Amino acid sequence: MANEKIDILVLEGDGIGPEITAATLAVLRATGAKFVLGLTFESAVVGWAAHKAVGTTFPDSVEVAAKAADGVLLGPVSHNDYPPREQGGLNPSGELRKRLDLYANIRPARSREGFPPRCGKPLDLVIVRENTEGFYADRNMHQGSGEFMPTPDLALAVRKVTRAGSTRIAEAAFKLAMQRRKHVTAVHKANVLRVSDGLYLECVRAVAARYSQVKYEERIIDAMAALLIRDARAFDVIVTTNMFGDILSDEASEIAGSLGLAASLNAGSHHAVAQAQHGSAPDIAGKNIANPASLIGSAAMLLAWLGERRGDGKLVRAGAAIEAALDRVIAKPDGRTPDLGGKLGTEAFGALVAKAVAEIKE
Repeated sequence: MANEKIDILVLEGDGIGPEITAATLAVLRATGAKFVLGLTFESAVVGWAAHKAVGTTFPDSVEVAAKAADGVLLGPVSHNDYPPREQGGLNPSGELRKRLDLYANIRPARSREGFPPRCGKPLDLVIVRENTEGFYADRNMHQGSGEFMPTPDLALAVRKVTRAGSTRIAEAAFKLAMQRRKHVTAVHKANVLRVSDGLYLECVRAVAARYSQVKYEERIIDAMAALLIRDARAFDVIVTTNMFGDILSDEASEIAGSLGLAASLNAGSHHAVAQAQHGSAPDIAGKNIANPASLIGSAAMLLAWLGERRGDGKLVRAGAAIEAALDRVIAKPDGRTPDLGGKLGTEAFGALVAKAVAEIKE
């Protein structure tokens, strides 16, 4: 398997998407050459460019290509600005998560040497977020939206929590904890959402009972938000539902230094999509000042995920090499983009990381 080619579907997205995707591809090509990975890249169009061409932001052909690929690289999308769904305004990120059953959103947050965390204390944690249920209106119903208005003055939202979904995200968290510091924290609001978060906690506790080597604890969401600021060193793997995980992961990434450094992987049993944790930032699009580190780090996670699935140590080492290269570049003030207090452009940052990958000694 180690000698097979690896097909990556590239979806540039909107706003700064094309720029940070190009920088990420430069790093992936350098990594593929160094480790002889056999990486190949196929492009498809989503977002505004697709809507202009074919009337939808997520053509069905993209789903077919994504399922056929070994992995997907997705740039940020401006889905909040899209027209209604019935006019072709589908969120490519949400559609991929739903159609490929990418139930686990893995978001590490760690401080980096030479770039101090915002709260003064180093951290190294991972938030494992359920990715296909919760309050997310575009993915919690078989047909139609999870939000609706019975009258012009009443808006309702449906929250979906299933035993199967809660159990498999808990399994993902505990398996990850076994590779790290063997500590899992489940975050919930079962003191108020007694039925839905009650079911979620029941499932997580059942999984925890099978992992006696892992320390297990529970925290209420509002307390957890405060505890991360107080001292995030107390946490290793955090598992939670969709919306809570979305909020906590942004908080943790900012504490670690910057959302611009926040990698993210959407993973399922058979597919994975590397996606920057931040948005499309259309206000700085085309200016060559966007930070591509988040998408580059996400690509590193994709290679590691593929390596673990295939039992291919080269892919795992390649992912680690990209992470090490990011550390090396960001540690120096002249290796940072404007959002990190530097002057480096998007393309130049990608080139520096690619160069650093090539120079890493195995």
